[in-house]
Amino acid sequence: MTVPDDRRPMTRWLAALAAVTLLRLIVAALAPLAPDEAYYWVWSHALAASYVDHPGMVALWIRIGTAIAGDSALGIRLLGPISGAIGSVLLWDAAERLLPGRNAGVWAAALLNATLLFGVGTVIMTPDTPLLFFWTAALWALVRIGTGRDLGWWVLAGLCAGLAMASKYTAVFLWAGVALWLAWVPALRRQWLRPGPWVGAAVGALVFLPVVLWNARHDWAGFLRQGGRVADWQPARALTFLGELIGGQFGLATPLIAVLCAAGLVIATRRAWQARDPAPTLLVALTLPPALVFLQHALGDRVQGNWPAILYPAGCIAAMLCTHRAWLRLRRPALALGLGVTLLAYLQATTFALPIPPRRDPIALQLAGWPTLAAEVADAANATRARFVVADQYALASELAHDLPGHLPVLAVDPRWALTNLPPEATGDAIGLLVRDRRRTDPIGPAWQDPTPAGVASRPGVQDFTLTLVRLGPELAPVRLPRPAQQR
Repeated sequence: MTVPDDRRPMTRWLAALAAVTLLRLIVAALAPLAPDEAYYWVWSHALAASYVDHPGMVALWIRIGTAIAGDSALGIRLLGPISGAIGSVLLWDAAERLLPGRNAGVWAAALLNATLLFGVGTVIMTPDTPLLFFWTAALWALVRIGTGRDLGWWVLAGLCAGLAMASKYTAVFLWAGVALWLAWVPALRRQWLRPGPWVGAAVGALVFLPVVLWNARHDWAGFLRQGGRVADWQPARALTFLGELIGGQFGLATPLIAVLCAAGLVIATRRAWQARDPAPTLLVALTLPPALVFLQHALGDRVQGNWPAILYPAGCIAAMLCTHRAWLRLRRPALALGLGVTLLAYLQATTFALPIPPRRDPIALQLAGWPTLAAEVADAANATRARFVVADQYALASELAHDLPGHLPVLAVDPRWALTNLPPEATGDAIGLLVRDRRRTDPIGPAWQDPTPAGVASRPGVQDFTLTLVRLGPELAPVRLPRPAQQR
């Protein structure tokens, strides 16, 4: 059967998206777990509406993935590539509706997929993974406001906005952006008098309510942890933090895509200011406020490179406003450069084949050597007849819980574990093997009783650890971490 001419570009694009998704699933299966991924995997065995670091959506996504594909790296990351593919289709449709007649959908989705941050974020499972999906889905629903059946689209937009908030607190900018959009565009102000926005907001609030209740039961630990960063102020280091923020985004978006997005947002801002056009105003409302907050935050503290990820969906659509011939010529090189950089990141994450010293390679620093460390710790525990392995750093304890061979219990000691549903462990007089980063200078305190050096272990070329036989004092209150199903 011959495909009609007007469908061939879309067919080719869907085929390319399917191929990219398959590649991401392969990378997800082969790349070792990052420490935070192992930490979120532990969460998935103690599901809750929230945790001290983030709301609980990432744990739920991991729980779904591991129910399908087991406690492997692929199971933990399974929903990442799948949500990336679905989100790309939603972004394509949103761009086509916002900027019709420009082939904006294919290019906006292609540029988003070519960014290093999105390419890695759909493989490595973090709270940003569900956040970006639900943020994009909300954008897609908002674009359809005014096309008929507004109440249904407002409900869907509110649902997605609530799920985004249940993924990461930075989704509050989505809510603020929608309010700004409705307030700034005169043609949309009548929406305030209709039930749609209010019903949608109520649905979103109900979805987020369990996170609020969890915080209320835990002395507002999550809100205080994230909100406490707002007051940071270090003007002496502001230029350093601002340089890191701007330079980091040029790297994570890749330089040419960053230039296209920035230029498009300038054009969108001008049109939103002058004509109050609903389409560019929506793009500006979802990007400019969070961008200004990140810039303000950089005056006092470091902005983590992944935080501005929420700017990317609308930013890639805004790039389609750059219609001058010079900008159009930049699209293909931008796409090629972004995909090339992302492919190199995939290669390094799965093979570590690039000739970069491990201690200077950000990918190796996160991913390399954890299985080797776990094997060495297991050998030392067997040789010393330790009854358990214990760590007082949450990321290290989580990696050991996932990768340690055999059935040896892995215990964790850290204040944040007290806010989870993980079972406490009474060790009595049993001797365990304490694993600590060798770079730490603080001595093993009196709570670790009868410490006896038991050797060293390492992530080869990356990081070394000391091994110490200890008894746990009563004030430590360890919890027992889950183990993969095949190792229980």
